[in-house]
Amino acid sequence: MLAAVPFAIAQVSPHPWEARTELGVYVERVGAELATRGHRVLIVAPSQSARRAGASRRELRDAREDPSRLLGDDGAPGLFFAGEVLSPTGRGPGLPVDVARTVEELLTVLPLDFVHVHEPFAPSAASAALRHSRALNVGSFHAPSERLLSTQVARRFVELFFGRLDARVASYAATAALMESHFPAEYRVIAPMVAQSAARRERSQRLRIAFVVAEERAALRTFMRALRRLGTDSDWEATVLGSAGSSSQVALRAELRARVRFLDGGEDDRASVLQNADVVVLASAGAITAPGLALEAIGARAVPLASRVDVYEEVLAGGERGLLFLPGDVDTLAAQLARLAGDRALGARLVGAADDFRASLTAARVVDQLEEVYETVAARRREPHTKRASGGRGGRAMIDVDLHMHTDHSSDCATPVEVLLATAKAEGLGAIAITDHNEISGALEALAKADGIKVIVGEEVKTATQGEVIGLFLNERIPRGLSLEQTVAEIRRQGGLVYVPHPFDRMHTVPGYEHLLTILEEIDALEIFNPRVAIGSFNEEAARFAAKYRLIAAAGSDSHVAAGLGSVRVRMRDFDGPVEFLASLRDAEINTKPSSLLYVQALKFLETKATPQAARRARRARRVRRAMRKS
Repeated sequence: MLAAVPFAIAQVSPHPWEARTELGVYVERVGAELATRGHRVLIVAPSQSARRAGASRRELRDAREDPSRLLGDDGAPGLFFAGEVLSPTGRGPGLPVDVARTVEELLTVLPLDFVHVHEPFAPSAASAALRHSRALNVGSFHAPSERLLSTQVARRFVELFFGRLDARVASYAATAALMESHFPAEYRVIAPMVAQSAARRERSQRLRIAFVVAEERAALRTFMRALRRLGTDSDWEATVLGSAGSSSQVALRAELRARVRFLDGGEDDRASVLQNADVVVLASAGAITAPGLALEAIGARAVPLASRVDVYEEVLAGGERGLLFLPGDVDTLAAQLARLAGDRALGARLVGAADDFRASLTAARVVDQLEEVYETVAARRREPHTKRASGGRGGRAMIDVDLHMHTDHSSDCATPVEVLLATAKAEGLGAIAITDHNEISGALEALAKADGIKVIVGEEVKTATQGEVIGLFLNERIPRGLSLEQTVAEIRRQGGLVYVPHPFDRMHTVPGYEHLLTILEEIDALEIFNPRVAIGSFNEEAARFAAKYRLIAAAGSDSHVAAGLGSVRVRMRDFDGPVEFLASLRDAEINTKPSSLLYVQALKFLETKATPQAARRARRARRVRRAMRKS
């Protein structure tokens, strides 16, 4: 089925492409299915080959004029190797610098609707992609992972990092619950796909047991002990697939050793072993589990026999699609194997009970659900807008505007209204928005005293728990302490505009990413540049957020001292009222000039904290007289 609205999508895997991990195969199949539906897809992954990584970098350089050609075409995804990693699994101690740099360069130039990152735990190509993405971001978290534990050292940072995700997907309900307990958010469960077995070869009289060391290495000892308990009274044989088998073979008595074969095993051996198995044992527990192997067993029409942990119980539907035993309970594991060997009809019933579930484990179903996620997220974006040519329109002149500043009506500012107005005129500003903290009296005073400069009455309102939001074109003060939604509703009641200041400034209480998404439709303008933000990446993150949701970008000096006024200017057509203001702001240009944050912060401290009140009053009078003469 062709996509109604085709998207440009990067699917980013954290593991080297050549490793052929379960996750890598998942990304490959999802990318291929998306491409057949008309989406333009680029699969991004690190490589174990320096030659392949170098070829991708050259391809990126050659595509500078038309980077979209990197995306796949003709119903097939493109493939881009982000850099070389030496670890055969891609789970080594660090991410090579060339991977992060190449990912940054790729995502800077490639026009994308979505960057879909899989297991974006740092360091990895997926985490680098989430860091540098300028598109809408979807994150998929697959099996419950021990890597989650390592994130707790820098939990606050990881929370902010994952905050860039516009939607989160989990392959299992157990994964969603684990992620939600550590990083609260909404996780949609989309079960993965597996290879399907249409038929089985003829049933053997002997129960065929399979154990895969690659996923179950930690449980190998438990499995071998269970085989010893099982003994030779039941009719069974076992295959242990994986290189660890040779050391375990010694622990078996000769009569048992004849029933167990050990294979090193590649992909073909794995497929053959699972295809011919009657039962697949999954004895792992805790954070190290292999739900994908349980699904493979169901896909191969074998019976999973698994330890009783959440993710296995989920796949086995609490025992309807397989058998369970308590983790580490060797006696029960051996008894369940004997039960299956003695009652072959039980195995057939369990395989039949999984038929409907097995039929749903397809790439088509996965992509159906992923498309729903993409479409839901994309629907939050505004319609694309083409800016008008610069210059006057309809007789309107171009003016410079500063949209965020304070007077001494704010508790943390000592700049008199008269000084602010005089400085604004001296700086050549045509309009200013006065946005005192939880107060509009300063803006109203400026509106009454303004001469030759347009004043927008605003207020920077502190919400109860979700940071600050500015209302522009107000006529009444809005009380602090309301919820974000209530504050926005009050701005709207007055016919005002919703302006979100310094949205990602982690040094202050600001609305979280998820809070911004709840009011996305109500945001009239987002401040993408604030010179008082201590770390430049906060402004960059705001710019990315505005760009991907097509929000109107704005900027203001956030000046608390006269010296900072006009340090950022919005060049826009003159306007009357909020409707014309928004139309003009949509076509505006934002111009910045260097300023010293340390200098203006020091001035703010000297004027508000370090100077006695009487001295501040005398200084204010002198500054008013000086400013009036200057204007």
